[in-house]
Amino acid sequence: RHSHPSNVASRKGGGHRASLSVHALNVLTGLPATGLAVHLSQLRGSNQAWMELMTSATSTDGRADKSQLASLQLESGTYKLRFATGEYWQQQGLSSFFPYVEVVFTITRAERKVHVPLLLSPYSYTTYRGS
Repeated sequence: RHSHPSNVASRKGGGHRASLSVHALNVLTGLPATGLAVHLSQLRGSNQAWMELMTSATSTDGRADKSQLASLQLESGTYKLRFATGEYWQQQGLSSFFPYVEVVFTITRAERKVHVPLLLSPYSYTTYRGS
């Protein structure tokens, strides 16, 4: 197991990397949530500030850009996915109780793959650690 040099999220402290996948489903229609803006950030530094690593939008199958996510190869740490749900529902001609949804999670050394599903409607959302 060798670490890969020159990764975006590469910093001191070891060769462990995990891959992340994201899938959003519109439970109102039962179809993938297409065109939902997604921002990925990592909590970094002594001041514990969020640093944005990636901005994407979900594809027609409701998934965030797989090649963009794969290139990150995330190290252990705390991450945040911010979904622009208010804008998404507005594009669908609906209003939403949630202007955005933030999912904060921790990647540990044990994890190789992390999957974050988001099930959303205008007035609720559910997320969980997928596989």
